[in-house]
Amino acid sequence: MRWDNLQLDTTTADSTAGPAALFGPGTVSRRFDTPEFRGITFHEVHARSIVNRVPGASRMPFEWTVNPYRGCSHACVYCFARRTHGYLDLDTGHDFDSQIVVKVNAPELLRRELGSRRWHGEHIAMGTNVDCYQRAEGRYRLMPGIIEALRDYANPFSILTKGSLILRDLELLRQAAAVTEVAVNVSVGFTDRELWRTVEPGTPSPQKRLEVCRTLTDAGIPCGVLMAPVLPYLSDSPEQLRETVRAIAEAGAVSVTPLVLHLRPGAREWYTAWLERHHPGLLPRYAALYGDAAYAPRWYQRRITRTVHELAATHGCGPTTPDPPPPPTPPAQLTLL
Repeated sequence: MRWDNLQLDTTTADSTAGPAALFGPGTVSRRFDTPEFRGITFHEVHARSIVNRVPGASRMPFEWTVNPYRGCSHACVYCFARRTHGYLDLDTGHDFDSQIVVKVNAPELLRRELGSRRWHGEHIAMGTNVDCYQRAEGRYRLMPGIIEALRDYANPFSILTKGSLILRDLELLRQAAAVTEVAVNVSVGFTDRELWRTVEPGTPSPQKRLEVCRTLTDAGIPCGVLMAPVLPYLSDSPEQLRETVRAIAEAGAVSVTPLVLHLRPGAREWYTAWLERHHPGLLPRYAALYGDAAYAPRWYQRRITRTVHELAATHGCGPTTPDPPPPPTPPAQLTLL
């Protein structure tokens, strides 16, 4: 059991006993009988560290991350982070969606780590593993303290989210942007509402996320869009790509970065099961496109990227970023911090 960097919080009287066999003696879990949290169990832990180093081999454009949550109630069937729940002896399907680890001491711990002499003010990325503005954030309110710490130390940071709750912290983001570099991106891979309801059931609608983009940009926080994932044979037709880019441009996005679906272990099994239920006729086409690989062929990725960039230029969607590298496969020692 890889919980060496975490301690469970057992101080709350209104909690119910958690599965000791899973998390060890003294585990306390919470369940809230409200519609937005029904069926979800929260495991409150005290992390020993919160600023995580990204492996150098990942080729990501940042070196450090902060992840206040593990697991995600957005329940996106394709989420690459699903595999990380396996490190906790939880399944990468339903458990990832409903067993949420909350690092309740994240703001205080971050402030302490930013104040350390060993820290040199490098950029910190958030939302790159699971969404820091998922529904749990509405109750635990970890992000205000995190942003305040980053603001007070004038530490540059970025946030990627599908959550509209980020607007709650708009004033804090403006304060931080006055003293350091702040970058925000929302994730919108497509605008098809029927597809959204089945593949991203716990998220705000794509239209709501684009409203978030518009609100942030109008408030002086330039917001880009990570157009991810583009789903082969489901959201990649020329008409669908054109409609999505048009909506992104109308939302005032300062950039658009397309990213094709990748199917790593953990996510692959869950997404394939979803395909079998909803689009069984596509299974042979996915097998032909991906084979045993996690990524679609480069020719396909380049075609999608070129098309999106051309559409963005046509719609005046500001500068587009270069082709992004694939997200890294997080090793256990990184994802548990």
